[in-house]
Amino acid sequence: MELYLDSIKFEEVEEANKLGFITGLTTTPTFLYREGITDFDAAIVKLSKMVEVLHVEALGETSDDIVKEAKRILSLGLDKKKTVFKIPVSEEGVKACKTLTEQGLQVNLHLIYTLQQAYMAFCAGATYACVLVGRMQDQGHDALLLVEQCIKAVDRFNYPTKIMFSSVRHVEHVRNALNLGAHVCTIPWKVLKQLPQNHFTDIGIKQFVDHTQLLTIKASDIARTQHIKLNYHATILEALELMTKSKLGSIIIHDDKGEIYRIFTDGDLRRNIEGGLKDVIHTKLSELESNTPVTINSDASLMEITKIFKEKKIDNIIVLENNQPVGIVDIQDVIKWI
Repeated sequence: MELYLDSIKFEEVEEANKLGFITGLTTTPTFLYREGITDFDAAIVKLSKMVEVLHVEALGETSDDIVKEAKRILSLGLDKKKTVFKIPVSEEGVKACKTLTEQGLQVNLHLIYTLQQAYMAFCAGATYACVLVGRMQDQGHDALLLVEQCIKAVDRFNYPTKIMFSSVRHVEHVRNALNLGAHVCTIPWKVLKQLPQNHFTDIGIKQFVDHTQLLTIKASDIARTQHIKLNYHATILEALELMTKSKLGSIIIHDDKGEIYRIFTDGDLRRNIEGGLKDVIHTKLSELESNTPVTINSDASLMEITKIFKEKKIDNIIVLENNQPVGIVDIQDVIKWI
């Protein structure tokens, strides 16, 4: 089934083109009116250079007028192999269609509401016969049955005309077009963008991404490395100042040899205050009891890190490289994977 964009907005055409598989573009005078485009010719010329195939309206009161308008549009510099003239089905319309197709031009006979009208399009050699499904359904007609009848007639009698499913309002219409076997479907950009979307697919993608990250992200990729270390001769006040800079709830306290003396957290501050330590903020860190913080090598995977957080029930892990502390992983940095 050929896929067309149904639009007049240049930005939408550009976005749709990025998909790389849009067959072409269908336009209507109504689109031009809604967008406030007054220079019809300039807009059509610009669009013709943006797409592989352009469906553009050719209107007139008589068949001669319609043919004349089609020729005028072509004279703007459009390629006849890439231009399809949209003509409303009528007695004059089918006559114009026959004339244009005999001259090697492509025609989309549209505004089809009955199988009889479609039959006239087939006989006139229309390249496309376009059923406005959404508009028909708005008026209480069984548009899907009509599309099915048109497809069966084309197949049964070997007409070269392609049945176009248009006036698409939602993704269900696209499913209808596929199930019925429509040859072409022309879709507004807002509906086209919804076609690849599904809630369960989103969940699956997230799981795949999360699991890949758990295996490939290393401790060195997520560790905080700035303002994380302090000599144990410093005071708790200095520790708090450094924690404010790092925006972490902990810092590494090391001795004069650079070896880890302890990890100091904002929880340690509260516990010391509750324990009655006098003049807490001016207390040297060396006066606090040393502890043995949880550490991990810099090449450890995110999966290992999350496992430690779950099992140890801690809020931070010190990252080592060559047995030296080089960073801190805070639980807030990995919470979405836990």
